[in-house]
Amino acid sequence: MPKDATDNAIGVARRVLRTEIAGLTALIDGLDARFAAAVDLLAATAGRITVTGMGKSGHVARKIAATFASTGSPAQFVHPAEASHGDLGMIAVGDAVLALSNSGDTAELEHIVTYTRRFRIPLVAMTRRDGSSLAEAADVALVLPASDEACPMGLAPTTSTTMMLALGDALAVALLERNGFSTADFQQLHPGGQLGRQLLTVENVMHGGDAIPLVPLGTAMAETILVMTKKSFGCVGITDAGGRLVGVITDGDLRRHMGDGLLRSVVDKVMSKQPKTIRPSALAAEALGRMNQLPRPITSLFVVDDERRPLGIVHIHDCLRAGIA
Repeated sequence: MPKDATDNAIGVARRVLRTEIAGLTALIDGLDARFAAAVDLLAATAGRITVTGMGKSGHVARKIAATFASTGSPAQFVHPAEASHGDLGMIAVGDAVLALSNSGDTAELEHIVTYTRRFRIPLVAMTRRDGSSLAEAADVALVLPASDEACPMGLAPTTSTTMMLALGDALAVALLERNGFSTADFQQLHPGGQLGRQLLTVENVMHGGDAIPLVPLGTAMAETILVMTKKSFGCVGITDAGGRLVGVITDGDLRRHMGDGLLRSVVDKVMSKQPKTIRPSALAAEALGRMNQLPRPITSLFVVDDERRPLGIVHIHDCLRAGIA
């Protein structure tokens, strides 16, 4: 591409981005109690949040609905034209509606708006016109500030849709925090792909029950080695009378104590007294990092509760099989 054409394209991109940034800045400055009222209304919804819009607003509405759903606020998108032909049945008493319209007078939204008023379904509007029919009908109207569209003709929805998208994200995150939505909750809704793997917890990948290699204090080393061999983790945990983990013996410890008296000894003489452990709610990625920690990387971690009672054991291969890297 010729240099002049390259420079011109970059110039256009910068102009568009600056225009949209100006719109977002105006949106930030214009936030008021109506935003908090919208959050209150949506947070009190017992059913689903139905997000709707026509044209470009409809595309943004789909994304907002998906963001709500993935952050703990059950939501769906309903196309306003399809709503007029039966899909109004997807909206029930106990739900709420978030309707997007640049003008606030989108004809296709009329039946949804009328339906919400008839059945007292809470309605939040997102529009650029405060006196529009949609804003007037809504329980709460989120009015976007007057801002230039990035389109040189001022016609194609650009800045306005960016503001709608950003305001939808703000609603979703405000609801997320209001509802106490946690990393564990997020993982439940995102089990697939790299994101799901990053959010796996130790509890998701650990071995528990009879698979945990454990022996009590005072156990003979001959018996301990049999447990280590049978459980195949390359280590064994040592517990006290209260069931708390007080030590660990690894393959390395066996090599360091190798001699004629090893099998006649007891675990108390051989164990390391400060075993590395991890809590079950920790991310599996944290467990992998701890096992790889220098200067003494290890291959297994005991999973313990707050009283250091063993709940499980996680091996480095468990993390790798789960796709944690």
